[in-house]
Amino acid sequence: MTGSLLGPDSPEWASALPRLRHDMYHEPSYVVLDAALYGGEPAAFHYSDGDHVLLMPLIVRAVPATSARDALSPYGYPAPVSDTGDPAFWGRACASMIDTLAAERVISVFVRMHPLLDAPLATLGEHGCLVRHGETVSMDLTAGVDEMWSRTRSDHRNHINRARRAGTKVVFDDWDRLAEWVAVYHDNMRRVGASDYYFFTYEHLAALHEAVGDRMHLAVALEGDEVVGGNTFFEHDGVATGYVSSTRRARGRYADELLYDEVRRFCKARGDRVFHLGGGKGGSNDSLFFYKSGFSPSRHAFHTWRVVTDPVGYRSLVADRRPQADPDDLTATFPSYR
Repeated sequence: MTGSLLGPDSPEWASALPRLRHDMYHEPSYVVLDAALYGGEPAAFHYSDGDHVLLMPLIVRAVPATSARDALSPYGYPAPVSDTGDPAFWGRACASMIDTLAAERVISVFVRMHPLLDAPLATLGEHGCLVRHGETVSMDLTAGVDEMWSRTRSDHRNHINRARRAGTKVVFDDWDRLAEWVAVYHDNMRRVGASDYYFFTYEHLAALHEAVGDRMHLAVALEGDEVVGGNTFFEHDGVATGYVSSTRRARGRYADELLYDEVRRFCKARGDRVFHLGGGKGGSNDSLFFYKSGFSPSRHAFHTWRVVTDPVGYRSLVADRRPQADPDDLTATFPSYR
């Protein structure tokens, strides 16, 4: 039984992935680029026990003005994944993770679970705090095109038809259009007051595409020759997953709905089985979730997993930096000292 914290160049990380049902968020190249946005170090917790293995990607950050560090998931759904669902194995892996990270002075861990990948949630809850936030939406791409259309809410169908009648077109993988779409995306992020993290740059998106190749796609919506919207999305093992998307807002423009429809048709034609749209902001069932839910009835529970590996150090930081917070309440803002 061995547990360790790996760097992205570790052969153990590379050799584990082919054994595991995973997503793009578990690939070292993805974690490296996302860690640069967070200002942390890319890593993965790796555990092996007999014939089985578990892997969980992380970004390790320094806790300012201390010798301590903490960890969180990369952006997306990079849950722990394993080649077994045996709760006993997962229990040993969780205990090893706590010991391993504590020895590395990583005092807390915040993990986003993957709504489409199974994990023994009860076991995770025994070794930390599991919080259910809401639901995510996926489209079943094994259904026929007409069936997918019938599952689409009437307002979306109406808007998609209006966008087509207006002459809006969707073009795939014209990466020369990336800079134009990034400008649209940044305009929308400013409009909604997004935090600095979500202003993904042209350089980041281009580097990500270079790293993962044709597993990442760009769809742009054109009115004439003007880019008015776009989606970036991944394909991995038959699962398409939205990354970031945005359209330029204007009355009577419905490029966003058209993009979702065209992307699902594109992915279905390529043999993908499911298109995961994600959920609302922070996993909540908000207006964004309602919008996405209009494309499909398929729902998946979204959880986060919070673990304190050094209770004494965690309590000390909370008392020093947020004394009004309850260090025993792991369901609120986590970690409480951030």
